[in-house]
Amino acid sequence: MSVLTSHDPTAPRAAGPAPGEAVPGGATDTAVLERPREDLALDRPWNVVVWNDPVNLMSYVAYVFRTHFGYSESRAHRLMLEVHERGRSVVATGTREKAELHVGAMHGYGLWATLEQAED
Repeated sequence: MSVLTSHDPTAPRAAGPAPGEAVPGGATDTAVLERPREDLALDRPWNVVVWNDPVNLMSYVAYVFRTHFGYSESRAHRLMLEVHERGRSVVATGTREKAELHVGAMHGYGLWATLEQAED
């Protein structure tokens, strides 16, 4: 039985170019592949958006922000006013998983909330 080594010109080769060998387009095996654009989008943070509604009192919305997020009274009040006056407010930003948990919690409190991917 004989053992073929990579130095043996008669040894079978795996498919594809040899190390350092050019491939169509001029790249070599050491070329760096670029990440697809959609992968980069997945790395961006997610916003938790609370929307104005005709049901909940402003004091209750501020209470929810203090209770759930641990915000100070002034920050919770400011976010509540933004919801009231602009119709929406980004109340938290983070990974998609955490944003989904916050949105679910807002729904549990009876608030209208969604998540959106943060801008670049």
